Amino acid sequence: MAKKPGHPKPYQVFVSHATADKWLARMICEKVEATGASTFRDDRDIDGGDDIPERIRAEIKRSREIVVLLTPHSVNRPWVLVEVGAAWCHSKSMRILPILCHVEADSIPDMIKSRKATPLNDCDELFAEIASRVRKHHGEE
Repeated sequence: MAKKPGHPKPYQVFVSHATADKWLARMICEKVEATGASTFRDDRDIDGGDDIPERIRAEIKRSREIVVLLTPHSVNRPWVLVEVGAAWCHSKSMRILPILCHVEADSIPDMIKSRKATPLNDCDELFAEIASRVRKHHGEE
């Protein structure tokens, strides 16, 4: 499908999570997509035979923000930390949004500690902020 001239590319949000948190990641994607953004989630969007690290790198580059779901399953998972590091290296201005679920602030990995984290139960404001950025990206504000 040809891209229409004058239309910005989709505002994509990369959702980083542990496999054990797939259901919760799916719910977060639904909320983010309701803002008008598209999402990338590896368990849903990588096909059999794809080069996983290369696809993740490409999708991080396409993304404007990365949501990092931090749970007891993911807080120290190497791939979650690799994804956050790749996002940080790709663009120092990329917004990194940690969401905390049953994780205390003192167990947040050092590379994410400086970012404002949002408890899962307080995500409505976070999704409203994403919606505002999506509208700005599409020239609606």
